[in-house]
Amino acid sequence: MKNIDKQSIEKAYNLYETGFIEKIEIGTTRGLQQIHAYLFDGLYKFAGQIRTQNISKGGFRFATALYLKEALEKVEKMPESNFKEIIEKYVEMNVAHPFLEGNGRTMRIWLDLILKKRIGNLINWQFVDKILYFQAMERSPINDLELRTLLEENLTEDVNNREIIFKGIEQSYYYEGYEKG
Repeated sequence: MKNIDKQSIEKAYNLYETGFIEKIEIGTTRGLQQIHAYLFDGLYKFAGQIRTQNISKGGFRFATALYLKEALEKVEKMPESNFKEIIEKYVEMNVAHPFLEGNGRTMRIWLDLILKKRIGNLINWQFVDKILYFQAMERSPINDLELRTLLEENLTEDVNNREIIFKGIEQSYYYEGYEKG
């Protein structure tokens, strides 16, 4: 694991250990920026800042920088009163991909905060297969049923279980190609 990744994963643990997680705005772009800034402050110059450049990954172009502000405003206004609506919002935030780097790690924490507050659950990420997750994410802008099913199968009501939360952080970094060691 590169030094920047070690530092970032430690910051992710500290987000919970320090209680700062309780100060994050739930379901907003500002809340997403708070998480990103916390995870990547001192590691990336753009920590917590909405990107001004166009980005793509694996041939998929994320929201155009020119319209990103408007896209984020629309995502923020999306309802989040049930699991289906929350996943729809998560998918749209992923399409927006507001940061140059660190979107996935930041958004998975953001998603869990929404789930915890709105429906009293979070994803037990340690049981969500990386390949199935990424395949479902790739297809989710067209149809989010696959993603919804995969994540719903791994919901837990044990929202304050430190082991589940920390294993989830480790899994989130693993999804992005980082491994402890």
